[in-house]
Amino acid sequence: MLRQSEPTTSTLQLVANDMTGIMETLDTRELDLEDGEYDITDSNAPAERLPLTAIYHTVGFKEPTAKVFLSSPITAKILEVERFTSAQDRFNISNQRSVSKSMPAVFKIELKHGEFTWLVKRKEKHFMDLHRDLRTYKTFMRLPLPSRSHTVKRQTATRSEVREMPNLPRGGRDELGREEQVSSRRKQLEDYLNNLLKMPMYRNYHATMEFIDVSQLSFIHDLGPKGLEGMVQKRSGGHRIPGMNCCGRSKMCYRWSKRWLVVKDSFLLYMKPDSGAISFVMLVDKEFNIKMDSKDTETKHGVRIDSLSRSLVLKCSSYRHARWWGQAIEGFVQKHGSAFLTDHRFGSFAREEVNIPAKWYVNGKTYMEDVADALEEAKEEIFITDWWLSPEIFLKRPVVEGNRWRLDNVLRRKALQGVRIFVMLYKEVELALGINSGYSKRTLLHLHPNIKVMRHPDHVSSAVYLWAHHEKIIVIDQSVAFVGGIDLAYGRWDDREHRLTDVGSVTLSHLEQAGAASSNMASPANGSGAASQTNGKGIFTVTDSLDQPKLKGQGRTKRTRFSIRRHLQKHGLAHADSDSDLEEDERSGSVRSLQTGVGELFGNTRFWHGKDYCNFVHKDWIQLDKPFDDFIDRHTTPRMPWHDIASVVHGKAARDVARHFIQRWNFTKLMKPKYRSMSYPCLLQPKLARSETFPTASGKSMVVTT
Repeated sequence: MLRQSEPTTSTLQLVANDMTGIMETLDTRELDLEDGEYDITDSNAPAERLPLTAIYHTVGFKEPTAKVFLSSPITAKILEVERFTSAQDRFNISNQRSVSKSMPAVFKIELKHGEFTWLVKRKEKHFMDLHRDLRTYKTFMRLPLPSRSHTVKRQTATRSEVREMPNLPRGGRDELGREEQVSSRRKQLEDYLNNLLKMPMYRNYHATMEFIDVSQLSFIHDLGPKGLEGMVQKRSGGHRIPGMNCCGRSKMCYRWSKRWLVVKDSFLLYMKPDSGAISFVMLVDKEFNIKMDSKDTETKHGVRIDSLSRSLVLKCSSYRHARWWGQAIEGFVQKHGSAFLTDHRFGSFAREEVNIPAKWYVNGKTYMEDVADALEEAKEEIFITDWWLSPEIFLKRPVVEGNRWRLDNVLRRKALQGVRIFVMLYKEVELALGINSGYSKRTLLHLHPNIKVMRHPDHVSSAVYLWAHHEKIIVIDQSVAFVGGIDLAYGRWDDREHRLTDVGSVTLSHLEQAGAASSNMASPANGSGAASQTNGKGIFTVTDSLDQPKLKGQGRTKRTRFSIRRHLQKHGLAHADSDSDLEEDERSGSVRSLQTGVGELFGNTRFWHGKDYCNFVHKDWIQLDKPFDDFIDRHTTPRMPWHDIASVVHGKAARDVARHFIQRWNFTKLMKPKYRSMSYPCLLQPKLARSETFPTASGKSMVVTT
């Protein structure tokens, strides 16, 4: 019944070729070989629900640390046995099956694991191949090989499991004649598979998982129902992106690779078995189509999957296999992902949704406050894309809680909690724009390994210069999405008062006094170049940065001839952020801490710190790597007020926004070779509903179920 392996000089293969003799001669004193019960409890079983973040921790399929199954048992039931008289009758949907022996029988097996149910089709020879692999594995588990990984496997396996491997009853060949033979063999194979799946040692073996079509992505609840999975050969190329394919179309230009295909509700992907990395994701769209004819696939036993982004060709082991896969993929997507197969209003991929909680903004104050609260509630993922992003911007003002609500600190805090953060920035033409996205990228990447940043496009290589990514999107856990025209950048924060001045000062802490005093003593007698002074209480007041560019009127001992602040006060138009408030706070001793990257400052009278006080009509930004140094004179130059439109949506609408970000991220990862490593993962979209609590600016919580 078992095929003999090819002769080889490999020691391990020789052991496998004579496994019966080895099992009789091995010293069995190390393992207790007494009969034992099946161990249906896996001590290393994961929780009942695998988290969505498990997609970022996949490992090689043969690694013992791969987390695949839930804690619930797996049951198998053979629903029917398919037998056909000829090739033309393979997919006849009739209840009458022939008893001809000309073709092997196919067993249609239904498996259940927790809330997941799926079907696999296997022949008699597949059961025989699995049993042979497991017997070899059992033999190796009894050998004390000098390998650390092997030792770990031996320690985790129970003694009863090694002894009590289920037996596969010897049966006929693939061809089954009488109905009595079919029924008997069906029962034998069903019992064998159920007994096997009760034993963690053999259930967690990679050959068993491949036999029942499961992987590390099969039972993640948030990815939706389990679709078709299995090992296939995929052909390279087929991308509908200029420059991504070989220039020729002959067989010499193609490369076939072994990949594990996973089909989900609105996307499919394939993984590399050796590393477990997700190397490609295809989102379902209006051009999604399945073709199985040889003239379309240009290969024998092929399946071609078309979409707007790629024409993916798969090669199966047989005609029957190809037809089964093509029909199963098409049926699953039609059932679960039909919403993405057609155009919707305005030609959008996303359908119109109703009863979606939403809110609009016209000023940065309320927008950034809600963004800060939403970021603080993130549990799994944060997506951010901006035309310009300033890491040191404060999301809540005035600054009364130190650095707590500074953007880089918020992101670092969430990354330390295990949240995955993905940021996409527009890569500007540096000669034309001074937003310094390279500095923003470096700053964010240095915060924590869970923060990944991409920039796009590469203008020289793509020969594209006259366009930019102007999207401003923030998505939290794919259930809350901010969309609009407000970047998380300097100059965007403002409220309905639209103040023109912000002259309030800050003070250095005691830790900075020594350096400030030395700098003050080294200053010229006329006081030019520094503007720090002591107030008699050991605190140095810093009204202007030491590195601030010298503008007209700065550094003089006499008053400036024209002061916007005094002019506004004269006409009764001064607001609550003037110098008088600073003097009142200092008299009352009300000073607040402001932790910054350039020292510790005190004061709560300024709304716009450093580069955030700007007037780009007067002067463009400079030295963005010094975020808390002023670059215009606050006493002579008014700031430029700002407002723009933005919104926040929840639930299904937020999921559609996340889908757009996922498509952009995966596209950029594919286009730029530097992002193709495993450290920059492909993004996936969850399926099932989740409840999210979103605190609004008013302090009330909004619970949304998608």
